[in-house]
Amino acid sequence: MSVRVPNIRLPVDVPESELPGVLARRLGVDPNDLSQWRILKKSLDARSSTNLQFVYTTLVDLPEETLASATLRQNLRDGAGIYSPPEFDDPLPGSEPLAERPVVVGTGPAGLLAGYYLALKGYRPILLERGQPVKERVPAVRAFDRGGSFEPENNYLFGEGGAGCFSDGKLTCRMEGPDVDWVLHRFVECGGRPSLVYENRPHLGSNKLPMICRNFRRKIEALGGEYRFGCRLEGLEIVDGAIRGVHTSSGRIATSQVFLGIGHSARDTYRQLLELGVPLLPKAFQLGVRIEQPQEQINRHKYGRDEYLNILGAADYTVQATSTRDVFTFCMCAGGIIIPSVSEPEMFCSNGMSNSRHDTPFANSGIVVTLEPSEFGSDHPLAGVEVQRKYEAAAFRLAGSNYLCPIQRAGDFIAARTPQSGDRYECSYERGTFAMPLDEVLPPVIATALRKGLPLMDRKLRGDFLKNAVLVGPEMRGSSPVRIDRDRMTRQCQQIAGLYPIGEGAGYAGGIVSAAVDGLRSARELARTHAPTR
Repeated sequence: MSVRVPNIRLPVDVPESELPGVLARRLGVDPNDLSQWRILKKSLDARSSTNLQFVYTTLVDLPEETLASATLRQNLRDGAGIYSPPEFDDPLPGSEPLAERPVVVGTGPAGLLAGYYLALKGYRPILLERGQPVKERVPAVRAFDRGGSFEPENNYLFGEGGAGCFSDGKLTCRMEGPDVDWVLHRFVECGGRPSLVYENRPHLGSNKLPMICRNFRRKIEALGGEYRFGCRLEGLEIVDGAIRGVHTSSGRIATSQVFLGIGHSARDTYRQLLELGVPLLPKAFQLGVRIEQPQEQINRHKYGRDEYLNILGAADYTVQATSTRDVFTFCMCAGGIIIPSVSEPEMFCSNGMSNSRHDTPFANSGIVVTLEPSEFGSDHPLAGVEVQRKYEAAAFRLAGSNYLCPIQRAGDFIAARTPQSGDRYECSYERGTFAMPLDEVLPPVIATALRKGLPLMDRKLRGDFLKNAVLVGPEMRGSSPVRIDRDRMTRQCQQIAGLYPIGEGAGYAGGIVSAAVDGLRSARELARTHAPTR
């Protein structure tokens, strides 16, 4: 029988191999009775910079006679207890036949895990990707960073793996449970390190994601699935309220089941869906700027002792402040770089990423505020998209029309001081920066909220947040400004049978894991009702 034991603490310089002994003492049992145990969760307690500790929650298998002992029963009152992990919902295939193979549009996290689950269960899905495989995608991205031309269908946002392939690789998720565990184990199977399944803030790294996406593809193809690259969705064939096929840049595909994992930047696809009568709703989204500081400054603030850096690597942070609005950090990239997040020509938006080693001298993070649909200036379903486009177009034009990154010192932004000609800025954005007032690339209500929130954040980090910091922007792609309506139970559009909106682009997720889980759950609903394709 299994016992869940929380709040096991080890100083960060004590090896994890000491855990069994600590567990045995906590439970009052002989170490030899710990026949099997595993870590459920691991997090860092950094509240005291002189005594950093890892905090573990573990699962221990113990013999029945040991569980019956009075000593153990007494110890179980200290937060521990008998534990039966919830089972993963893995239904037997339904009986309703499918005449054609299901189609998955997009190979970001939602489409990838939907496609993998369908392939695993024998449905032989067809995965459509408007961009190219990672082998062609990586050099295109690198060429753009060095000053090359923008490729509308093969960039940081479009291509195998979607925006998730270059989104830093954070697997942090507010959700928990067997679906999350299943997804994390699939990432491990495809090349992630085993500790991803229990770390509090697991991180793959942007350098690892292309390999993981490729490994998913190989598994899906080995199971009978099929990828079609350079294949853009151009329309849905809907007859009597049901899907009958998809129209693509490569021709028509007959199907009755379509999973829409288009991502939050497929603006042309949103317009097509709206014209077809697919129910689109405006949705609140986050936008703001990205802050960059010296990583050494963040390390000193969090760790206090130099020796912690060799053990823990580059330090991160999470900060939130409330004045008239909530202002919070998002997608913090320790030892990372600023990158472009551009999906259309003559637009500019910033983002951040870090490789698995977190080895640059820069720390960066999004600082965002939520904009509600009532503030979009229109009740049109795509009004939020137009807000993004307006400010991204201004950022491109005002910063020299060459995908340079608008930049301003944090102190100058707060004081509304215009950057001076000749000012020099340290920044990790490879293509180059352009000094300018960031008010010009932000909605006024967002700029006001940031000016109020940034000093409050700085106080929380005792002056180590804004010191030596620059702001770049705009940061517009934290979440989708659109939601594609669907039924909560069937996960299909109520008006269109066989259409499954999934992931961030459909407005139902906010990161790699939540998008992957969303794709998994929709694929599972198809499997619950339909027989595998023959």
